[in-house]
Amino acid sequence: MTEVRWLDDREERAWRSLMAMQEGLAEFIDRRLRHRCGLSQGDYQVLAHLSEAADPLRAFELGRLLRWEKSRLSQHLTRMEKRGLVRREQCDTDQRGSVIAITVKGIELIEAAAPQHVADIREVVVDHLTAAELEALTAISDKVRKRLAAQDPQR
Repeated sequence: MTEVRWLDDREERAWRSLMAMQEGLAEFIDRRLRHRCGLSQGDYQVLAHLSEAADPLRAFELGRLLRWEKSRLSQHLTRMEKRGLVRREQCDTDQRGSVIAITVKGIELIEAAAPQHVADIREVVVDHLTAAELEALTAISDKVRKRLAAQDPQR
């Protein structure tokens, strides 16, 4: 067994700061979406992907975009379907499968939520970073995501 390479003080501060930022940002966004629009962050993500797609998406395609497990996606879609935000339709190319389509109510909600969501992102992140900091944030995020993809090619 190899010896553990513990984080030094600088590395630990960076890691803990990243975790606190990630958790705080997710909590802030979720709270704002729920309060203003009655949507969870998960609802918003589903509706955003469906509204941006040229055609309804197969469930596995939506799951891949969201990086959600099949059971989580299925349960979430069932709740959204009961609220009239999405509907499942028979897939024309595969009779065993279905596609997920956004409803008129879902479109209305995402169109109402999107401007407020962008304003929230600007309020807590974008408008408080310099152009160089935004570039650094993008570069760091892309580098970590690439490393994650290499570690877990199934995702």
